[in-house]
Amino acid sequence: MELSAMRGIGPTRLEALRAVGIVSLRDLLYCLPVRYEDRTQATPCSLVQPGEALVEGIITEKPKFSAFGGLTRVTAAVTDASGKLPVVWYNARWMMEQTPVGRPVMLFGRVSEKNGRRVLQNPAIVTEKTILPVYRAVKGIPAKTFRELVRKALEQVDDCCPETLPKSLRMRHSLCERNFALRQSHFPDDFESLKLARRRMAFEQMLMYQAALGLMRSWDDRGVHLDIPAGAEDAYWQSLPFPPTAAQRRVLGEIAEDLRGERAMSRLVQGDVGCGKTAIAFGAIALVCGSGRQAVMMAPTEILARQHYENARQTLEPLGIPCVLMTGSMRAAEKKAAHAAAADGTARAIFGTHALISEGVAYADLGLVITDEQHRFGVRQRSALRDRGEKDGAVPHVLVMSATPIPRTLALILYGDLDISVVDELPPGRTPVRTRLVPQEKRHGLYGFVREEIAKGRQAYVVCPLVEDSEEMDSVRSARATWEDLCGHDLQGLRVGLTWGAQKAEEKSQTLAAFTAGEMDVLVSTTVIEVGVNVPNATVMVVENAERFGLSQLHQLRGRVGRGQYESWCFLLAEGGEKLRILTKTNDGFLVAQKDLELRGPGDLMGTRQSGEAIQGFLLDGDVQLLEEASKCMKELRRDPELAEELHQVEQEALASYGEKLKAVALN
Repeated sequence: MELSAMRGIGPTRLEALRAVGIVSLRDLLYCLPVRYEDRTQATPCSLVQPGEALVEGIITEKPKFSAFGGLTRVTAAVTDASGKLPVVWYNARWMMEQTPVGRPVMLFGRVSEKNGRRVLQNPAIVTEKTILPVYRAVKGIPAKTFRELVRKALEQVDDCCPETLPKSLRMRHSLCERNFALRQSHFPDDFESLKLARRRMAFEQMLMYQAALGLMRSWDDRGVHLDIPAGAEDAYWQSLPFPPTAAQRRVLGEIAEDLRGERAMSRLVQGDVGCGKTAIAFGAIALVCGSGRQAVMMAPTEILARQHYENARQTLEPLGIPCVLMTGSMRAAEKKAAHAAAADGTARAIFGTHALISEGVAYADLGLVITDEQHRFGVRQRSALRDRGEKDGAVPHVLVMSATPIPRTLALILYGDLDISVVDELPPGRTPVRTRLVPQEKRHGLYGFVREEIAKGRQAYVVCPLVEDSEEMDSVRSARATWEDLCGHDLQGLRVGLTWGAQKAEEKSQTLAAFTAGEMDVLVSTTVIEVGVNVPNATVMVVENAERFGLSQLHQLRGRVGRGQYESWCFLLAEGGEKLRILTKTNDGFLVAQKDLELRGPGDLMGTRQSGEAIQGFLLDGDVQLLEEASKCMKELRRDPELAEELHQVEQEALASYGEKLKAVALN
């Protein structure tokens, strides 16, 4: 059955589904819920905790209506044997009539807490106890309607979604059948069935993703020939004003071995903040340029690209390697000169942003492609850069850098098309950032400390989870409200800037540049400053509502300070947050990442999605053991000749599932 043939899907809804990548019945069935609402057990009013809750009781008094600041509010209270719980609906005036007064009612919503008072916000009236699937929003299709469309599509599941995994493989790994998994993933009978279903779907997608990456990887790509003499790595290290760590020597040695080989290098270098990955990247550039070829290094932001360029001029130009910068905001004359230098070979090391792969950019003899902060780029972008240098069937070598420590098991899944090098050692003398948990009531004292640091000539970051205030999350501080509050109270008189992800590119660039140049004392922002900002003078990182961030993300934010010679601090403003104590005990990013993986599961950490499509992402929400099991299964299929038939079936399913989409996978 075609989507258009389904009852309830007219031309408008068909277009809405296509806009989010749902073009077939199979796509609709594979659009799995992002979460589930547990509407199976009611909690007594006196025992509800912040978060989602189902309460059962009676609303004894008629709701009250009020309006303020363009918002409307309907308030009431639900009462049971344990006590009374306040209820509020925002911008839902119709609840004045729809709220049943004096009759038993079940309400499901989110409980918030402020100043010790708990309130049930925007609850839905529930008619039955169930596990309700919640999908990503599709513009133009109400959530209830989307659920009904999925329910209708499940009637065709046996015809349009036949089994993908060999029975023998399923038996070895205790996996349920696909049709059962799809039905229970959407509308589970109970949590045990849901667990079995999600395990099967997660395992399948992990396995298919690895199979597809393995097929995509060009194991036999011939690399650009490089004549790198023995001892070239040592000569590079001797040219630097500091001795390398053993880890830096080892990783550059692995890179050099790849570069001397016939096969094109495809290697990931990952390590903690401050481990010296840039020096390794410059070493790779020196080896390639020393053999007569060009190298390019692409960064996700203009500020980071410029920092690399300025550092390279000090490190590489004394070695006889001319460097050039190429960014989108350069003046026309500068851009023309940079393009010409890259095309005629005058420039040997080229640094830049996405401008490096823009139309009209050509290279004389590209030998090496480096992408920094790899999780901000996708396979397609690094492939596009590599393809620019293909000549006579040989392709440039590829090196990707990631400052996000990833547990090795997860890295093998994320970067299945790459060899992996880990820089697991920090240079001596680096002062660890001191991390402290701060309760909300000590906010003013904390900002007094920030003021003291500014008086010493230092700078500070303040990071918030939201850009604007939200009625639905009234206990969460926004960047804009925090900026206004600090400017008017705790940090009044200081130079306080504000930036966020969706800010106009030019304004954002100017704000970050001003902070980098020391023209601002404090920068209030969202997580836009997580990577690509290097200000050695910044000594304080304050994270508002730190409990709303993952451990790895907090570790990345912490890495924005402690980059200079001064003692640095990271303050986590949070309500409770036992998991956050991990950050107060260690600065080891790999330990933090491993703990984050255990707490949150691989799906949250990977943040993968296909081709920017808003609705269809990777499930990958299995636990760490399942991730390892799928990885082990893939290795067995590739190594055991007796499993060749199973491998062939899995690879064919992987090609059918991903095809050309795989090259557009974006690792965010």
